[in-house]
Amino acid sequence: MIAERAARRPLQHLVGEVEFFGLTLAVGPEALIPRPDTETLVEAALARFPKASPVPFRIADVGCGSGAVALALASRLPAACVFAIDNAPGALKVAAANIRRCNLGSRVRLARGDLLADFDPGTLDGVVANLPYIPDAEIDRLEPEVRDHEPREALAGGPDGLDPLRRLAPMAARAVRPGGHVLVEIGAGQQGAAAGILTDAGVGPAESIPDLRGIPRVLAASLPA
Repeated sequence: MIAERAARRPLQHLVGEVEFFGLTLAVGPEALIPRPDTETLVEAALARFPKASPVPFRIADVGCGSGAVALALASRLPAACVFAIDNAPGALKVAAANIRRCNLGSRVRLARGDLLADFDPGTLDGVVANLPYIPDAEIDRLEPEVRDHEPREALAGGPDGLDPLRRLAPMAARAVRPGGHVLVEIGAGQQGAAAGILTDAGVGPAESIPDLRGIPRVLAASLPA
């Protein structure tokens, strides 16, 4: 293990698990390792969805990867049904293992899909998404732990890192009911352009929420009521 770590294999892959928002999750090279920055996305969502709702509500976690965000939300929101969506078979396999590990199969529904293409208009109360947002040209300059050991499709966001959000925004505007919420994780320096994408799609205006380093990390917006 020491030799593999010296060769820059991620520690989380060596031990096979990681802690995220109070949950211990299985990880592997098939899905992005959950990071503390993404806990900002969970905290922002928890501030907007009802913790003690008398009626069930529906949230989609788009690009669920290991299932970290979906499981964190389901563990704190008893009335939520969370759809965990990804298009990568390997990531879905890791997410399925984590759903079983957390015993949340009754409220986290795993599905392979292209973003929100399979949802009818107005059928969701909210969307959370940690989509790929690294500009393609920057990936080869990332640390070896990320560049060589994590799935490129979970990192690469096109020339400016925002191509996945450009596809998601109009889908979210269609699938989320009036007054529902859309929260997305973004990269450093993407706040203005990402907020513009949401606004152009009819979602917003967006509030910017910083991570623990003070970097704008999440945009939170609502559909007009």
